[in-house]
Amino acid sequence: MRRLKLFIAVFGLLSPLAGCYRPLFDDKLPRNQFAAHDSARDGEQPTETTDAFGTPQPALRQRLMND
Repeated sequence: MRRLKLFIAVFGLLSPLAGCYRPLFDDKLPRNQFAAHDSARDGEQPTETTDAFGTPQPALRQRLMND
C-alpha cells in the first residue's frame, strides 16, 4: 500500500514534465476555412492595433467593418 501511494505521488509529480513540447497548431496555418479566401480577396486583415497609449488591442473594428 505504501509503494502504491509513493508510485502515485511520483507519477503525479513527474507527469507534467512529459506534457506538450510544441504547439498543436502552427502559427502560419489559417485560423479558419475562410482565411485563405479572405487574404486572397482583401489582403491580410490586421489582428492587432495600438491605442493612443501604444498598448496593443484586438483590431475588432477593422475586422468586423462591412464594406
